[in-house]
Amino acid sequence: MAHRAGFVSIIGKPNAGKSTLMNALVGEKMSIITPKAQTTRHRILGIVNEEDYQIVFSDTPGVIKPHYALHESMMHQVDGSIVDADLILLVTDIYEEYDEADVLRKLEGTQAPVAVLINKVDQSDEETVKAKVEFWKEKLNPKVIFAISALKDYNVLAVMNFVIEHLPEHPPYYEKDALTDRNDRFFASEMIRAQIFKQYKKEIPYSSEVIITAFVEGEKLHRVSAEIIVERDSQKNILIGKDGSMLKIVGTYARRDMEDFFQKKIFLEMFVKVIPDWRSKKNYLKKFGYE
Repeated sequence: MAHRAGFVSIIGKPNAGKSTLMNALVGEKMSIITPKAQTTRHRILGIVNEEDYQIVFSDTPGVIKPHYALHESMMHQVDGSIVDADLILLVTDIYEEYDEADVLRKLEGTQAPVAVLINKVDQSDEETVKAKVEFWKEKLNPKVIFAISALKDYNVLAVMNFVIEHLPEHPPYYEKDALTDRNDRFFASEMIRAQIFKQYKKEIPYSSEVIITAFVEGEKLHRVSAEIIVERDSQKNILIGKDGSMLKIVGTYARRDMEDFFQKKIFLEMFVKVIPDWRSKKNYLKKFGYE
């Protein structure tokens, strides 16, 4: 039997549950998940390997109207993901207000089959789900529509089977033991960023970036140094908190997540640095890994 392999792009608006779905499909915590919208800033690949197939899932930032150079970079990553895709999973949810123009514009001209996934159906009723299904049939006429709950693992297997069925014949794109295209530094920075999203309100999460300045692997202990970048001194003060109390909370939870992920003890040190308007400065964005 011929080997099959393909790129599967997961796209949608912020907060539709794309990252939860990605993690459910891959069976690993690849994408950070927080209750706030726009948590995903990078395109993250999660790779599923079996003897006769390889699926390269691509979790992308939520589709938004760009306000900063950072947002433009995020939307370029969505576009790139669609261009590469053999199959597109459009994740919407039961609360979506039918303002899908931005997402539909991104799908114009794609030749890849599109599956619409109506997420969070566990929080709804049959009538609402049926109305959503009809809306999407009319609006997009996709290859298939699934009603799912990524969080409760409802119908995720059906999505997976659909993906496997539609993989083209192709040798593996990545080594057969690869799980992702990202390195350990990237995941360490994402775990710190996830805690910033969870512990702070208002603009702090959106104004911050995490850079890993050192990642030293030891047999029993990894030493990680990180810089948290913010845009203003007032944000730096809030981030650190009285006598460093807030930063300590972020560090404690991020370290636990890292120990769980890397299966090693972690020594974590963090510093906060101010770079005014970094989200609008292309040279800094490039330095921070945004295309």
